[in-house]
Amino acid sequence: MSDNTRSAYESAKRRAGSLLTGALSAAFVMVVILGVMWAVEVVDFTMNGSLDREFGIVSLEPSGLLGIFFAPFLHVGFGHLMANSLPLLILGFLAALRGIGRFFAASLLIIVIGGIGTWATSGLDTVTVGASGLVFGYFGYVLARGIFDRRVFDILIGIGVAIVYYSILWGLLPNQQGISWQGHLFGLLGGVLSAWVLRRKREVL
Repeated sequence: MSDNTRSAYESAKRRAGSLLTGALSAAFVMVVILGVMWAVEVVDFTMNGSLDREFGIVSLEPSGLLGIFFAPFLHVGFGHLMANSLPLLILGFLAALRGIGRFFAASLLIIVIGGIGTWATSGLDTVTVGASGLVFGYFGYVLARGIFDRRVFDILIGIGVAIVYYSILWGLLPNQQGISWQGHLFGLLGGVLSAWVLRRKREVL
Protein backbone atom coordinates (compact mmCIF):
# COMPACT_ATOMS: atom_id res chain seq x y z
CA MET A 1 0.00 0.00 0.00
CA SER A 2 1.45 3.36 -1.05
CA ASP A 3 1.83 6.27 1.35
CA ASN A 4 -0.92 8.22 -0.46
CA THR A 5 -3.30 5.28 -0.31
CA ARG A 6 -2.53 4.67 3.36
CA SER A 7 -3.04 8.35 4.16
CA ALA A 8 -6.39 8.41 2.34
CA TYR A 9 -7.47 5.26 4.16
CA GLU A 10 -6.54 6.67 7.57
CA SER A 11 -8.33 9.94 6.78
CA ALA A 12 -11.49 8.09 5.72
CA LYS A 13 -11.27 5.94 8.84
CA ARG A 14 -11.04 9.02 11.07
CA ARG A 15 -14.00 10.65 9.35
CA ALA A 16 -16.08 7.49 9.73
CA GLY A 17 -15.16 7.24 13.41
CA SER A 18 -16.00 10.87 13.98
CA LEU A 19 -19.36 10.47 12.26
CA LEU A 20 -20.18 7.38 14.32
CA THR A 21 -19.29 9.16 17.55
CA GLY A 22 -21.39 12.13 16.52
CA ALA A 23 -24.34 9.90 15.65
CA LEU A 24 -24.21 8.10 19.00
CA SER A 25 -23.98 11.39 20.89
CA ALA A 26 -26.83 12.89 18.88
CA ALA A 27 -29.05 9.85 19.48
CA PHE A 28 -28.33 9.90 23.22
CA VAL A 29 -29.09 13.62 23.55
CA MET A 30 -32.38 13.36 21.67
CA VAL A 31 -33.52 10.34 23.68
CA VAL A 32 -32.79 12.27 26.90
CA ILE A 33 -34.65 15.37 25.65
CA LEU A 34 -37.68 13.31 24.66
CA GLY A 35 -37.53 11.44 27.95
CA VAL A 36 -37.69 14.76 29.81
CA MET A 37 -40.68 15.87 27.72
CA TRP A 38 -42.56 12.66 28.45
CA ALA A 39 -41.74 12.87 32.16
CA VAL A 40 -42.99 16.47 32.28
CA GLU A 41 -46.21 15.47 30.51
CA VAL A 42 -46.83 12.72 33.03
CA VAL A 43 -46.46 15.26 35.83
CA ASP A 44 -48.68 17.74 33.98
CA PHE A 45 -51.32 15.02 33.53
CA THR A 46 -51.42 14.38 37.27
CA MET A 47 -51.87 18.13 37.79
CA ASN A 48 -54.75 18.41 35.28
CA GLY A 49 -52.67 20.41 32.83
CA SER A 50 -51.93 23.28 35.20
CA LEU A 51 -48.29 23.44 34.07
CA ASP A 52 -49.38 24.53 30.59
CA ARG A 53 -51.05 27.69 31.84
CA GLU A 54 -48.39 28.45 34.43
CA PHE A 55 -45.32 27.90 32.26
CA GLY A 56 -46.59 28.30 28.69
CA ILE A 57 -45.95 31.36 26.51
CA VAL A 58 -48.74 33.80 27.44
CA SER A 59 -48.75 36.27 24.57
CA LEU A 60 -48.35 40.01 25.11
CA GLU A 61 -47.99 39.64 28.87
CA PRO A 62 -44.55 40.46 30.33
CA SER A 63 -44.74 37.50 32.70
CA GLY A 64 -45.53 35.27 29.73
CA LEU A 65 -42.00 35.75 28.41
CA LEU A 66 -40.73 33.31 31.04
CA GLY A 67 -42.63 30.58 29.22
CA ILE A 68 -40.31 30.86 26.22
CA PHE A 69 -37.85 28.48 27.88
CA PHE A 70 -40.45 26.07 29.28
CA ALA A 71 -43.10 25.89 26.57
CA PRO A 72 -41.18 23.51 24.24
CA PHE A 73 -41.26 20.87 26.99
CA LEU A 74 -45.01 21.18 27.64
CA HIS A 75 -47.85 19.69 25.58
CA VAL A 76 -51.63 19.68 25.57
CA GLY A 77 -51.99 15.99 26.33
CA PHE A 78 -50.17 12.86 25.24
CA GLY A 79 -51.61 12.99 21.72
CA HIS A 80 -49.96 16.36 21.15
CA LEU A 81 -46.65 15.02 22.48
CA MET A 82 -46.84 11.86 20.37
CA ALA A 83 -47.41 13.93 17.22
CA ASN A 84 -44.22 15.90 17.92
CA SER A 85 -42.01 13.08 19.19
CA LEU A 86 -40.97 11.28 15.99
CA PRO A 87 -40.20 14.36 13.84
CA LEU A 88 -38.41 15.95 16.80
CA LEU A 89 -36.33 12.81 17.30
CA ILE A 90 -35.35 12.54 13.63
CA LEU A 91 -34.77 16.22 12.87
CA GLY A 92 -33.08 16.83 16.21
CA PHE A 93 -30.77 13.87 15.60
CA LEU A 94 -29.79 15.24 12.19
CA ALA A 95 -29.27 18.71 13.64
CA ALA A 96 -26.98 17.31 16.36
CA LEU A 97 -24.75 15.29 14.03
CA ARG A 98 -22.24 18.13 13.63
CA GLY A 99 -21.58 18.52 17.34
CA ILE A 100 -23.53 18.69 20.57
CA GLY A 101 -22.27 22.14 21.51
CA ARG A 102 -23.35 23.56 18.18
CA PHE A 103 -26.68 21.76 18.52
CA PHE A 104 -27.44 23.27 21.93
CA ALA A 105 -26.47 26.74 20.68
CA ALA A 106 -28.85 26.30 17.71
CA SER A 107 -31.59 25.01 20.02
CA LEU A 108 -31.26 28.03 22.30
CA LEU A 109 -31.47 30.44 19.35
CA ILE A 110 -34.50 28.62 17.96
CA ILE A 111 -36.25 28.65 21.34
CA VAL A 112 -35.57 32.35 21.94
CA ILE A 113 -36.39 33.58 18.42
CA GLY A 114 -39.39 31.30 18.05
CA GLY A 115 -40.64 32.12 21.52
CA ILE A 116 -40.35 35.89 21.23
CA GLY A 117 -42.00 35.85 17.82
CA THR A 118 -44.84 33.72 19.16
CA TRP A 119 -45.26 35.92 22.24
CA ALA A 120 -45.38 39.12 20.16
CA THR A 121 -47.72 37.99 17.35
CA SER A 122 -50.23 35.60 18.93
CA GLY A 123 -53.65 36.75 20.08
CA LEU A 124 -54.01 38.49 23.42
CA ASP A 125 -53.77 36.12 26.38
CA THR A 126 -53.11 33.14 24.11
CA VAL A 127 -51.15 30.32 25.76
CA THR A 128 -48.76 28.43 23.48
CA VAL A 129 -46.98 25.19 24.38
CA GLY A 130 -45.36 22.35 22.47
CA ALA A 131 -42.16 21.28 20.74
CA SER A 132 -43.41 21.99 17.22
CA GLY A 133 -41.45 25.25 17.18
CA LEU A 134 -38.31 23.18 17.73
CA VAL A 135 -39.39 20.75 15.02
CA PHE A 136 -39.72 23.57 12.50
CA GLY A 137 -36.51 25.11 13.81
CA TYR A 138 -34.50 21.93 13.30
CA PHE A 139 -36.10 21.55 9.88
CA GLY A 140 -34.92 25.02 8.87
CA TYR A 141 -31.53 24.51 10.50
CA VAL A 142 -30.79 21.24 8.70
CA LEU A 143 -31.91 22.68 5.35
CA ALA A 144 -29.86 25.87 5.70
CA ARG A 145 -26.76 24.28 7.26
CA GLY A 146 -25.76 22.60 4.02
CA ILE A 147 -26.12 25.87 2.14
CA PHE A 148 -24.11 27.96 4.58
CA ASP A 149 -21.45 25.33 5.39
CA ARG A 150 -21.14 24.12 1.78
CA ARG A 151 -20.54 20.53 2.80
CA VAL A 152 -21.76 17.89 0.38
CA PHE A 153 -22.88 15.56 3.18
CA ASP A 154 -24.96 18.29 4.84
CA ILE A 155 -26.42 19.36 1.51
CA LEU A 156 -27.53 15.78 0.83
CA ILE A 157 -29.09 15.56 4.31
CA GLY A 158 -30.91 18.83 3.67
CA ILE A 159 -32.25 17.58 0.35
CA GLY A 160 -33.45 14.36 1.98
CA VAL A 161 -35.16 16.26 4.79
CA ALA A 162 -36.84 18.60 2.29
CA ILE A 163 -38.19 15.63 0.33
CA VAL A 164 -39.46 13.73 3.37
CA TYR A 165 -40.77 16.61 5.49
CA TYR A 166 -41.81 19.27 2.98
CA SER A 167 -45.46 18.71 3.93
CA ILE A 168 -44.94 20.20 7.40
CA LEU A 169 -44.75 23.60 5.71
CA TRP A 170 -48.57 23.53 5.64
CA GLY A 171 -48.24 24.25 9.34
CA LEU A 172 -47.16 27.78 8.43
CA LEU A 173 -50.63 28.63 7.17
CA PRO A 174 -52.72 30.70 9.60
CA ASN A 175 -55.97 28.80 9.04
CA GLN A 176 -55.70 25.85 11.42
CA GLN A 177 -57.58 26.22 14.67
CA GLY A 178 -55.64 25.32 17.78
CA ILE A 179 -52.28 25.28 15.98
CA SER A 180 -49.73 28.03 16.50
CA TRP A 181 -48.59 28.95 13.01
CA GLN A 182 -46.64 31.74 14.70
CA GLY A 183 -44.58 29.20 16.64
CA HIS A 184 -43.96 27.25 13.44
CA LEU A 185 -42.99 30.31 11.40
CA PHE A 186 -40.66 31.88 13.94
CA GLY A 187 -39.21 28.50 14.84
CA LEU A 188 -38.36 27.97 11.18
CA LEU A 189 -36.82 31.45 10.92
CA GLY A 190 -34.86 30.76 14.09
CA GLY A 191 -33.48 27.56 12.59
CA VAL A 192 -32.33 29.27 9.39
CA LEU A 193 -30.76 32.14 11.35
CA SER A 194 -29.03 29.63 13.64
CA ALA A 195 -27.48 27.89 10.65
CA TRP A 196 -26.10 31.22 9.47
CA VAL A 197 -24.82 32.35 12.87
CA LEU A 198 -23.20 28.96 13.57
CA ARG A 199 -21.91 28.39 10.05
CA ARG A 200 -18.46 26.95 9.56
CA LYS A 201 -15.90 29.74 9.56
CA ARG A 202 -13.49 29.86 6.63
CA GLU A 203 -9.98 31.20 6.60
CA VAL A 204 -9.50 34.54 4.91
CA LEU A 205 -6.51 34.43 2.57
